[in-house]
Amino acid sequence: ILALLQQDASRSVAEIGNLVGLSSTPCWKRIQRLEADGVIQRRVALVDQDKIGLGVTVFVSIETGDHSQQWLDRFATVVGAMPEVMEFYRMAGDVDYMLRVVVSDIAGYDAFYKRLIAAVPLKNVTSRFAMEKIKATTALPIP
Repeated sequence: ILALLQQDASRSVAEIGNLVGLSSTPCWKRIQRLEADGVIQRRVALVDQDKIGLGVTVFVSIETGDHSQQWLDRFATVVGAMPEVMEFYRMAGDVDYMLRVVVSDIAGYDAFYKRLIAAVPLKNVTSRFAMEKIKATTALPIP
């Protein structure tokens, strides 16, 4: 069920049930349980970023000199509110945080960068621009 929903969440319950060998009611109950348990967080439409003018993907590595909870709370609030940030991770290793950012062009990234560095003190910001998307998926491998 999860694999099918990850491929196309617009499928009807009857179609999913048919594909997994269940009638509609048991299939619907399983989907409801997966939603109630938080396994299925939400159903969304995936939008092609290039077709809406957001063709530049930037991976941003951030190092900070301040590792206090107060700094992290402020940083997380500021970065979390930036619509260009698609993913935001706290990392182990030589980089403290990693962002995946989408923008229209280099000027769009420059504007984002200026807002980022003005928001909170940072030790180092390294930007890596994606040249080509080789693989992108939202479907998790179901064990």
